[in-house]
Amino acid sequence: MRLRTMLVAAALAAMAIAVPASPASAVKYGELDGDGHPYVGLMVAQDADGNPLWRCSGTMISPTVYLTAGHCTEAPAASAEIWFDADVESGIPDNGYPFTGQARGTTYTHPDYDPNAFYLYDVGVVVLDEPVDMPEYGALPELDQLDSLKTKRGQKDLTFTAVGYGLQKAFPDAASWKEQSDRVRMVATPKLIQINTGFTGDGSLLLSNNAHTGGTCFGDSGGPNFVGSSNVVAGVTSFGLNSTCSGTGGVYRVDRADDLDWLSTFLD
Repeated sequence: MRLRTMLVAAALAAMAIAVPASPASAVKYGELDGDGHPYVGLMVAQDADGNPLWRCSGTMISPTVYLTAGHCTEAPAASAEIWFDADVESGIPDNGYPFTGQARGTTYTHPDYDPNAFYLYDVGVVVLDEPVDMPEYGALPELDQLDSLKTKRGQKDLTFTAVGYGLQKAFPDAASWKEQSDRVRMVATPKLIQINTGFTGDGSLLLSNNAHTGGTCFGDSGGPNFVGSSNVVAGVTSFGLNSTCSGTGGVYRVDRADDLDWLSTFLD
């Protein structure tokens, strides 16, 4: 399972509904999640006229707040429909996909988000019109919680749990017809490769993306990367470094003060 969005272009980070061969990111080399993370859902962003734009993954962190990536909520998105079934694909068309979900809400993007450098403030939320009651929700990390990973000791054998909906395989453009896209929630356990990067500063993590650990790909954008096996969201799937969803996956950290402060305004 690969849960990854491409750094190549922000537009590739989310799947255009009208163009099935151009999805967002999905988990590759992973396993079916089943009921493992029922608070992780699939969203379809819509414009002001209700036209579907793209799909992304995300996490309910309260009865009314769905956490995702900023490039999933950016303009022209005005609202989003959300599904929580482990297998949304098998329910089409009776489940209303991509027009009418199990929940609906208004999209918001971090105020400092810039689509030309989306990876710097790549966080967004959907605030639901009606609350969704669940036994458990995803949890936000503590302030600067991931800074402890800067030491080699902190990085040793550290794994994350990546969850999302999307592509299982991605190919170069010449073979794009082979892309395998579904809408099934999957899970992988990538390892930490690097905390912080030269182009994102201290705002991102790089995680493994291979057949052994699994990783992220188009359609998994906005999906959670939990700390270990917990429900604490270290960050959201943000970017990848190539068009085949191979190598490493980029995660936008949500443990920084500006992100936690902004998110708190919706939780309060």
